[in-house]
Amino acid sequence: MIGALDKPTKGSIYFEENDLAKKSKKELSDIRLRKLGFVFQAYNLIPVLTAIENIEFSMMLLGIPEKERNSRALALMEELGIKELADKRPNEMSGGQQQRVAVARAIVNNPTLVLADEPTANLDSETGSNLLDLMEKMNEEKQITFIFSSHDKQVMDRAKRLIILKDGEIQ
Repeated sequence: MIGALDKPTKGSIYFEENDLAKKSKKELSDIRLRKLGFVFQAYNLIPVLTAIENIEFSMMLLGIPEKERNSRALALMEELGIKELADKRPNEMSGGQQQRVAVARAIVNNPTLVLADEPTANLDSETGSNLLDLMEKMNEEKQITFIFSSHDKQVMDRAKRLIILKDGEIQ
């Protein structure tokens, strides 16, 4: 994932017309916090936090007041069908439930770009389809760009642009 937006070792990376190689570590960190959402295949939820606390975490780092954090997180959890998980910790959730919490965490701040590694991998086909519907809606309404790494035909069939890698080369 672009070394989590570190400076490139070769070539150039531009994000919102900014050459990332010219940004300081603090500026890169700020871009990651404010402009990017990440959905990891292994979820990377914070084990000691509840689902709602995991979703609220980046909003807390941005200094968003607790009442607004809670309201936004609960509304998104309702939309994703996981509101009943609000007080559960990751070890009390199924893989699919953890994945939906991870997606909620990635999109709650309405980032410019979401990098998603196998976002539907642990979801049944209906839940995966609902999640893709939500992401498509966010793309259209909020102009959030989603970049997926996926083997899921459902994800590939719905992509606006598909780049296939085989043995490390673009096909």
